[in-house]
Amino acid sequence: MYSLGELAGRLDLAFSGDAQRSLNGLASLNRAGPTDLAFVADREHLPELAQTRAGAVILTAELAPLCPVDHLLSDSPYLMFARASALFAPSTQPPLGVHASATIAPGAVLAQEVCIGPGVVVEAGATIGAGVVLDAGVYVGRDCRLGVGTRIYPNAVLYHDVHVGDNCIIHSQAVLGADGFGFARGPGGWEKIHQLGGVRIGDCVEIGAGTTVDRGTLDHTVISEGVIIDNQVQIAHNCHIGKNTAIAGCVGLAGSTIIGANCTLAGGVGVVGHVEICDDVHVTGMTMVTRSITEPGSYSCGTPMAETREWKRSAVRFSQLEVIYQRLIALERGRS
Repeated sequence: MYSLGELAGRLDLAFSGDAQRSLNGLASLNRAGPTDLAFVADREHLPELAQTRAGAVILTAELAPLCPVDHLLSDSPYLMFARASALFAPSTQPPLGVHASATIAPGAVLAQEVCIGPGVVVEAGATIGAGVVLDAGVYVGRDCRLGVGTRIYPNAVLYHDVHVGDNCIIHSQAVLGADGFGFARGPGGWEKIHQLGGVRIGDCVEIGAGTTVDRGTLDHTVISEGVIIDNQVQIAHNCHIGKNTAIAGCVGLAGSTIIGANCTLAGGVGVVGHVEICDDVHVTGMTMVTRSITEPGSYSCGTPMAETREWKRSAVRFSQLEVIYQRLIALERGRS
């Protein structure tokens, strides 16, 4: 619980209202009560702001005259909401030490003040940095390195030679360092190309639940610092993702994809292998990227949703485009 004045101090914001007002949680504008903190980032939500019962609201100075309750002033209310969420988040820090059921191989190196949960396995040659938390059932393969303050949630798996930077978060069921999908066709069928590279992850990276990051074939798969990756994303071998790029759920990157810095890939985007995407590119949901993108900007493809009857008519017309095109060419030639 924080007073309004204390919260303003922690967030370095000016405020208007009762400095002693108690706030003990976050809530949306239309559900907030007298002890909740809410936020509003744009004028679209002014009707909810007018009716809110929140104890205080984070908003811009422009919207402050329209706020019926105490408020905190910010040029970036959504960013301040993110920082406030850290203050109100319940602690899930397990106790320090190594659980009796954990298996730590000889030759593994553990720093001081680590938290190693039940059933964790740490193989030989692994190095675990200070303040690392390995929740129940985590597997850390040989020669892995985990940086200071990194947390790995239950049942995540790190194969051998996976390096994770400082202050990273790896969520449950993520698999880092599995073999890339590399095979060569031989006379008797498919022959495996053994994946000899590793995975290198920079500082302050977050990887969602059920996401897979394959190891490289010869060179490493690289995820640079500040990257955020949602749940159930597939990152194939030898991909390279630039700083502060955000990748939403169900994105699939084929092998050797290179993505620049400060990009965003919305949900369900697919990228074919061996293409490059430059810095500052936004790819909208369900887009299929089939060629390199060399200019910053927003890119889209696909067919928007329509009523089934309308969509079926459009699909038929699409199949007729070649015939229509050939007729048009013939007409143009007849006129010339």
